[in-house]
Order: sequence, then C-alpha cells, then structure tokens
Amino acid sequence: MSDVTFQDRPEPPIAGDEVATLLGALDRQRFYLAWKCGGLDAAGLRQRLEPSGITLGGLLKHLALVEDDYFTRRLHDRPLGPPWDSEDWEADPQWDWHPAAEDTPEELMALWRAAVERSRASVEEALASGGGLDQLGTFTWPDGQSPSLRRILIDLIEEYARHVGHADLIRESIDGLVGEDPPG
Repeated sequence: MSDVTFQDRPEPPIAGDEVATLLGALDRQRFYLAWKCGGLDAAGLRQRLEPSGITLGGLLKHLALVEDDYFTRRLHDRPLGPPWDSEDWEADPQWDWHPAAEDTPEELMALWRAAVERSRASVEEALASGGGLDQLGTFTWPDGQSPSLRRILIDLIEEYARHVGHADLIRESIDGLVGEDPPG
C-alpha cells in the first residue's frame, strides 16, 4: 500500500443510511491502518516508539484477532480459527501483540486482510438474515446483555480509530509519513 493515493481512500456516504455509513466509516479506518503499515519491511513493522511496546506488525496481528473475535465469536458465536485456536492464551495473553520473528510483512498483512474479508462476510450474513443493526450478537456480557450488531460495529470503529492513532505516531517515527490523506 505504499503507492496508494487519496482517490483510493474509501469514504462513508455523505447522506447514506445507517448501515452504509457505519460500514463506510469502518472501511475508512481499515484503509488508514493498511496505508500506515504498507510498504515497510520486517524491521519497520517491528519498530517501537518508546516507551510503548506497540509495533505496526503487532497492530496488524491484534486487529486481525479483533476482527475475528467481534464478527466470528461475538456476532455468530462461532469458534475462532487459525492461528487463534492453536495458541496458548494462558501462557501469553498478549500473544497477538507480539509478531513472531518468522512473521513477514506479507504474512502479517495477509492475516489481517483475511480477517477483514471474513468480517465482511459475517456482517453480510447477519444483515441478510433480516435483523438489521438491531439484531443481537450471540456474545453475552457478564451482566447478561448481548450487544447489537450496531454496537459491535461502533466498538470496532472505536478500536480502529484508537489504533490508527498509534499507527500514525509509529509510522512518523520510522520514515516521516504523516497525515490522513495519501498523496495525490
């Protein structure tokens, strides 16, 4: 994504319905993450901005897990697949933040992109069922409530927005790339 331009950036509709607006806002945040992580080698994806331990590679892996968790487990109550299902989360609850030495930039980006595609399919499936944004996910919070699809989408937009801010700072420290608009 190092050669992306402003015209590549998805935008939510100016006056669209709620579904199109929420999905457009989420896709814009996904785009920003991909742009900030794009075009870097393994060393760039592992660079930290002290004192934080967050890396761009860690963000890709973490947000791939978040995508799968929200739209596979929380929305449909389906088990998480690879690589999440084979990790010892008890031994390292922060595993998703630690890209292994063998994770190449291509593998990290592919992991994240595959999770995004699964998420899109899960949301399409949920919307096709006729429940709209009001339908409840199958996940239950400790107080017994289940979040609506609307709430799940808003929570994911918030998660991305927070981490895109981290990505902005880390990427600027690597090569000076700043802003929210790619060139062009």
